Amino acid sequence: MSRRRLRPDELALWEEVARKATPLAPERKPQPGTLTDTAPRKPKPVTPRPAPIEPFSIGQSANGHPRSHDVLPGIAERVGNAPVKMDKKAHARLKRGKLMPEAKLDLHGMTLDQAHPALDNFIQRSHAAGLRLVLVVTGKGKHRDPGGPIPVRHGVLRHNVPQWLKMMPLAPLVLQISEAHLKHGGGGAYYVYLRRRR
Repeated sequence: MSRRRLRPDELALWEEVARKATPLAPERKPQPGTLTDTAPRKPKPVTPRPAPIEPFSIGQSANGHPRSHDVLPGIAERVGNAPVKMDKKAHARLKRGKLMPEAKLDLHGMTLDQAHPALDNFIQRSHAAGLRLVLVVTGKGKHRDPGGPIPVRHGVLRHNVPQWLKMMPLAPLVLQISEAHLKHGGGGAYYVYLRRRR
């Protein structure tokens, strides 16, 4: 089907209508002799084809060091990296096992519900008696990780005792927590250095 050309009277009528009409976009002016004043349609932009995926094998860019599940460092590292608040010479002697604890609390075999109040009472009584260095034995704990997707820490008391000592009501009484020397229990015990009574 071919387009027919406008007759002169139709063309005159169109030009009269176009002259009296208010354009929607004033910057574009209709061409005389055309039926439409719209701009020519732009071709659709050509989207580039995505680059082909290069072959790879899973783990090829890994550094070879398996990541641990733990977000926090181990308890020994956390206690060992705590800032030293007590006298540095006394702390060095403490780390070498040269200072003798004045009292000892053994939490072996206790549940969390039994150990927490026992620790609270022991620290408060020791502070009231004017003691400075006490030993809290927690044991290293048994490894009971069933191998599931969520890791389970072993040594529940060993991990909880430092946290309890930093919480109320014990936090104002405790000056320093340190892992015990091997002759006093090593990784299964803590030295607790208490503040002076006021």
